[in-house]
Amino acid sequence: MKKTVAACLALVGTCAMAQTSNVTIYGIMDLGVRHATGLTAAHAPAAASTDSVGSGINTTSRWGFRGTEDLGGGMAAVFNLESGLNADVGAPANSSKFFDRASWVGLQSGWGTVALGRQTTLLADAISPVDPLGMRFASFNPNIGVTALSQHGLGIEYGSAGSNSGSYRLDNSIKYTARWGAWTGRAMLGMGEVAGSSSALASRGLGLGYGADGLAVSGAYQTFKDANRRDLDATSLGAAYQWGAWRLSANVGRSKAETAAGKFTVQRVLSAGATWAATSQVDLVASYYKVDRSRTGLADDGYGRWVGFAEYKLSRRTKLYAELDRTQWRRGYQGAANKTNATGVSAGVMHTF
Repeated sequence: MKKTVAACLALVGTCAMAQTSNVTIYGIMDLGVRHATGLTAAHAPAAASTDSVGSGINTTSRWGFRGTEDLGGGMAAVFNLESGLNADVGAPANSSKFFDRASWVGLQSGWGTVALGRQTTLLADAISPVDPLGMRFASFNPNIGVTALSQHGLGIEYGSAGSNSGSYRLDNSIKYTARWGAWTGRAMLGMGEVAGSSSALASRGLGLGYGADGLAVSGAYQTFKDANRRDLDATSLGAAYQWGAWRLSANVGRSKAETAAGKFTVQRVLSAGATWAATSQVDLVASYYKVDRSRTGLADDGYGRWVGFAEYKLSRRTKLYAELDRTQWRRGYQGAANKTNATGVSAGVMHTF
């Protein structure tokens, strides 16, 4: 009897320990059809029209693992591995990084969370709660591309991004996140890991957010170095307010990058928009983005972009959507051979799991 009781207790203890660990497999599949005039399938300026099947028109297709383990005393181990998908062709979004969207592990407690690995910058964290499009259409959204530097267009690697086209996420980074009531504070350090230089490809930043009673205010400042220790400094500040069925939001972003000795590129993004929950199943979203660019020795240029979405929820996990956009290029931003105005229309389905 004693042996039987001991075996049962051991089994119960094992089950109890197993219940303190939690691993979740999750993902999003988003595919849609799109017709665009004056844009390529990759949303670059063009002279002709394009028909395409696109992945992530509403929300970026992805899959990943996240998990926690209770370490006792109010402390937990946490991790996240996430990979982007080009669901239209069944390929990873980034051929050089399998877990391109997230690859980090950390510790979490009452004093906050410390995470190490590849993770989003503080600029990306700052725009998430206040972006007028709600972070939809990432590859076409100027707040994601320009304000948070996912597609800065500078052709130089700033910070340990692993890419010369964007700095939305950083390798070899350390991020600290703490919450005090309605406030959230963040600090980030990106290690450049360049031999003989502690500052080359390094990054540092601070972020602060507030959220309570339907109001969200979010901002961040982050600096990045390139391999030659030239600077890119970027800021973002925005607010959103939930008023009944309406959500109003606006954001201001600015970055200044030294692209060569004595040469600078400054980019600014002003954005505003509204989301209306027309019914429990239907959401309507409208937004406008104004992008200005100035470069040493060149004329200022930019563009204005309207984007709207209509979504119909078939269930908690599945929705249908339609999208409409118009871009008006200014002062030749699009290139001499391309149309001065561009339009696009999309329709698709998104499923989360």
